[in-house]
Formats: sequence, C-alpha cells, structure tokens
Amino acid sequence: MKKADVKLGDILGATSEEELKHPFEGKVEKIYDNSALLAITSYDSEDETAVSDLNHKMVINFKKLKKVKKPAQTKVASTNDVKISKVSPDKDSSKEKDTKKTKK
Repeated sequence: MKKADVKLGDILGATSEEELKHPFEGKVEKIYDNSALLAITSYDSEDETAVSDLNHKMVINFKKLKKVKKPAQTKVASTNDVKISKVSPDKDSSKEKDTKKTKK
C-alpha cells in the first residue's frame, strides 16, 4: 500500500510477525513517512496479551497494510469507551460520616 492511499480514520488490515501471530485490523490515527499508527480494533484472541501490552496501538509499515472491505466483527478493542459503574457505600465510609458529625 502507498502513503497516498492511507487516510486518517481508515480501517486497515495489517500483519506484524514480530509482535502479533495473526493478522489484525486497526484504525489509522497518524500517518508518518513510511508507516502509520494504528489503534488496534480487531484481533485474534490468541494475541490478546500482546495487544494489551501494546496499549492497543502499533506503528506499521505501509508495505504491511491492506484495505479491508468490511471491518471484522470478532474481537474488538476500543480505546475510547467510558465505563460507568455505581459504587455502593462501604460500612466504613458511613462510620466516618457519623464520627465527623459527632466531633462538631
């Protein structure tokens, strides 16, 4: 693939024999002279530890990139998801509130 064919936001297929055992897909975040920074969006479950170690990002040479007709729906790693969970109060934290009230 040539630099002119790569656009920011594209989902591309890639390979990396050094880091990951299987091909993967990623979203182009930055374009360099001979390579692109991909946010890994789809990968084989066998590579899960390596992808996590890479913080779901990898710089790949243009020669190792290819266009993807339809992005995979397998293992997806999104770096922009926000997870919200409700935290129930502990028994200890309610005791702290009670002691503060009695000190005043």
